[in-house]
Amino acid sequence: MGVAVVPAEGGGAEKRSDEDTLVRHIAGVLDECQKISSNAVKIRKLKQLSTIRSSFSSSSPSTPFFPSFIRAVTPLFDASRRTVSTERVVRFVSSFAIAVDFPSTGSFLVEFLKFLLTASLAANKTSRFRACQIISEIIMQLPDDADVSDGVWDDIIESMIQRVEDRIPVVRIFAVRALSRFAYDVDSTNIVDLFLTILPEEQNAEVRKVIILSLPPTSDTAMAIIDRTLDVSESVRKTSYSVISSKFPLQSLRYGITYNLYLGLVFGKFLYMFFTACFPIIFSIKLRVTILQRGLSDRSPSVKKECLKMLKEEWLAKSCNGDHIVLLKFLDVETYESTGVTIVNELLQSGMVQDKGINGVKQIISVASHASDGRSGPDANRLIEPEGALFWRILCRHLQGEAQAKGSVAAMTMGAEAAVYASQASVSNDLLEDVLPVTVSDYVDLVKIHLLAGPNYRFVSRQLLLLGAVFDFSDFTNRNVGCMFVHELLHHSLEHETDDEGNEIIIGDGINLGGDHEWAKAVSELAKNVHASAGEFEEKVSLVIDELARPCRERTADFMQWMNCLSVVGFLLENITSFKYLVGKVMEPAEILHSLLVAGANNIHADVRRVSVRCLGVYGLLERKPSEVIVKQLQRSLISGPSSVNVMACKALFDLAAWHGIHELDVSISLDQTNICGEKNSFISVDLNASEDLPVGLLDLLHSVLDRNELAQGTVNDDTIEGTLGEGFAKLLLLSDRYPSLSPSLHHILLGRLIKIYFNSEYASLERLKQCLSVFFENYPAISISHKRCISKAFIPIMRSTWPGIHGNQGGSTVVLSKMRKLAIQVAHFMLQMMQTPSQSQEDQSTKNSHVDQCSSSPDNNIDSADEGLALRIAVEVSHCCSENKTANEKAYTLALCKMVTLLNFRPTQQEAIKCMHSLLKYMVVSAIEDKEAIKNLTVMANHLRALDKQPDIVLSKEEIIDFVDKKLGLETNLENINRLSTAPRTPAPSCSRAAPSKRRQKQESSSSSSSEEAYNTPALLVTPATICIRSQPHRDSKAVATSRLTWKNAVIPEFEDDENSDMTSEEEDSD
Repeated sequence: MGVAVVPAEGGGAEKRSDEDTLVRHIAGVLDECQKISSNAVKIRKLKQLSTIRSSFSSSSPSTPFFPSFIRAVTPLFDASRRTVSTERVVRFVSSFAIAVDFPSTGSFLVEFLKFLLTASLAANKTSRFRACQIISEIIMQLPDDADVSDGVWDDIIESMIQRVEDRIPVVRIFAVRALSRFAYDVDSTNIVDLFLTILPEEQNAEVRKVIILSLPPTSDTAMAIIDRTLDVSESVRKTSYSVISSKFPLQSLRYGITYNLYLGLVFGKFLYMFFTACFPIIFSIKLRVTILQRGLSDRSPSVKKECLKMLKEEWLAKSCNGDHIVLLKFLDVETYESTGVTIVNELLQSGMVQDKGINGVKQIISVASHASDGRSGPDANRLIEPEGALFWRILCRHLQGEAQAKGSVAAMTMGAEAAVYASQASVSNDLLEDVLPVTVSDYVDLVKIHLLAGPNYRFVSRQLLLLGAVFDFSDFTNRNVGCMFVHELLHHSLEHETDDEGNEIIIGDGINLGGDHEWAKAVSELAKNVHASAGEFEEKVSLVIDELARPCRERTADFMQWMNCLSVVGFLLENITSFKYLVGKVMEPAEILHSLLVAGANNIHADVRRVSVRCLGVYGLLERKPSEVIVKQLQRSLISGPSSVNVMACKALFDLAAWHGIHELDVSISLDQTNICGEKNSFISVDLNASEDLPVGLLDLLHSVLDRNELAQGTVNDDTIEGTLGEGFAKLLLLSDRYPSLSPSLHHILLGRLIKIYFNSEYASLERLKQCLSVFFENYPAISISHKRCISKAFIPIMRSTWPGIHGNQGGSTVVLSKMRKLAIQVAHFMLQMMQTPSQSQEDQSTKNSHVDQCSSSPDNNIDSADEGLALRIAVEVSHCCSENKTANEKAYTLALCKMVTLLNFRPTQQEAIKCMHSLLKYMVVSAIEDKEAIKNLTVMANHLRALDKQPDIVLSKEEIIDFVDKKLGLETNLENINRLSTAPRTPAPSCSRAAPSKRRQKQESSSSSSSEEAYNTPALLVTPATICIRSQPHRDSKAVATSRLTWKNAVIPEFEDDENSDMTSEEEDSD
């Protein structure tokens, strides 16, 4: 950076010479600072500049140092590039401003800060940038005992707050950096509030980084920083984890930030800082888990690395003193098990678990082995804690996998390399043996001790069951011990409790083995490891089922025995892939179906029926073709019985339909082939109160159930029949290409039902259904072109059914009508947004969509799946609604449709659609005649269509329009209503004197007559109603027609001309 010497103004030649000499000396020092990076040289240059100041002050008292210094550093404010040499000068100038080795430092610093504040308000962005940069450097380097008045600090804070909103990002960066030191002051809470306000709105990633680094550790800032772990910028997310690691501790202590702030306000800043250091911010368990979940699953390797660094170096090494069990206690592994598993696996893969972790596991085993004395039950103080059980299980799995991997590599290699891998595998096997119980009997005893400890140790017991997968049961003795233990687990009854009235209430879901899906999964892993031979697992489990089913077959079992038996049946069905493994066993598939599942589905107890229906659904998934017995029983359970049974039957039917196909289920119940193969255009209503089984299709039955059920008031449970039906239909529609038996003519009906459910306030409590439909509507239009065709086809029926007061819909008061209309318009906009959702790439469509979609993607065949088709549907609907005596609701309905159509786009390739829509627009104007904004938008749309029309001389006749709409959309178009309305005889009225037309009016009329050969004219300029003379007409049609003419008096009507020149009148002719 070269420094130019600016000549001094005023004074004599000697004074100017002294000032120029001083400026040259200062500039020389600054130029030398650009080339040095050593701190020692920097200190020497600071002393040199101080010496220059002192020498000139003593030799030339009339030559002030500050103006010369400002002249020397002025070129710095023109250097926009942040080069290394320029940054050195900035740091040197800042250091010199706060130097204390010469007198009057305080006054110089204050004057320099005032100069910088003035420069921060300059119009030049580089000057503002350098001023804020130097101010931030001075503030960051300034000692606490600097002699600066509070007024100067207030001016600096006020100025930097203004610069935080500067339009230049680099200015905002240094403004935030300058304010960061004041943010830690208790009295400057407005700065923290400012940071928290601008952080979510800031567009520049670097500015967001600086804000995060400048935030003090408080409860409010903690949440803001944690939110930034989801920032779109990788660097911001990485900075967030760095700040969390350095400023926020892991421990949850007694005092929080609220108490610290109270002490600061009462006793002052120093006590606040002291208590903040001693009692850090409270981090809840959920926040810790959220931080780790986001960081360890981040797509960026650098962010994940920063999160692991925080986990290992700060949380584990410093906060937990390297103890992995203590770290897991801070994360509540019982609630967030998956996060705990991820953390331990990451630590194991990074080599953080060393001898200390293995020794800790050995200590856990030794203590737990003496947990029971055989008389008074297990000692709670000696039982394994949840964190220890989880860590033990994952460590053993890791060692086993490592040993197997190294052993496999050793078997595939030769020589010294094979010996190295074999040695490593041997070390892992030795470590695994050290951390496992000595015998399988000891392991089984350890699990039984924790089972006897009660439900509080259920998590530990499950972890120990999962640990059984690492044992070797090939030995005869070990296998016998394991078989007996698995047999006991399968016979273990469901946990239950008794209420005050003596009723037994099951603890858990009552469906899976042990009342928990995770528990059943752990038992299955252990059982398959023990019974590893082919068919042995199925044989042993079927023996247990035979023992449990005896009282059920003899009809002497109570509901608890039924539930235990059915839970084991479900356990077996979930863990086999085919019925061939049950052939020849004690309980064959047919016997299980008829003696247990069907009988249980007709039991008087609701819970038994619910579990039986669930097992019937799993049983049907294992069949090659669905059996008639299962389908009919599920249909009966869907129609009759309590809601819990209905929901389970509905889930089972949807699962079978997705697995086997809707057609196969209908065939299984011997439904008439004509009903199955025929193209269905509507659903058949089913009498759900019939006492005998009706041969109805699956979709008809499910749709009838949806029509019958109404959501109960105050329902908050997501497991309802309405939610299940909505979710099931959404899945069928989303994957409709895989189910050809689902008639395309029914798609728009189902879609309409789902949209109305989504916008129905009565279903707001069903959060699962709302979330499911939200994801469905986001992906449905983007997957296939046929889906957009369905949306276009469903638009008009949905608008008819949701608009109040038309087609038999319920009306109401003015307020009610307004709310219902707003809801209908919201639904319409939602569907328009779906229509305009971009489709997936052609490559994705070629692999996911059927060949029908690929053929329809050509420009000539996809009108019905694009905006053009929907616009024509709306125009046709408006033409059908044009009558002389419309109600207020019908007028509002057609006006809303006219406003919707202007939001759609036309492609230049669709010339026929453009011409057809241009012809239909004049009919829509009649319906929107009372709304100036709608007329204006329709006029703009007409001009746009004319601009897109490549052959404006070619005009479609009414017959061609009707044929085109019928061919492409399958709609019947009736334009006679508007024809009668537009050509009806005018009401006679007394003539009046007509004002002479202006030149502008005459010009318009002449231009209109000269262009009569064109299909449509550009809409004429608007005519003031006061200048219009009512023309006498030969006949009077009726009083109603005359009244309707008066309603158009103040309307704005664009003039169109067509080939027949009689379809639509101008405002002058229609005013009456």
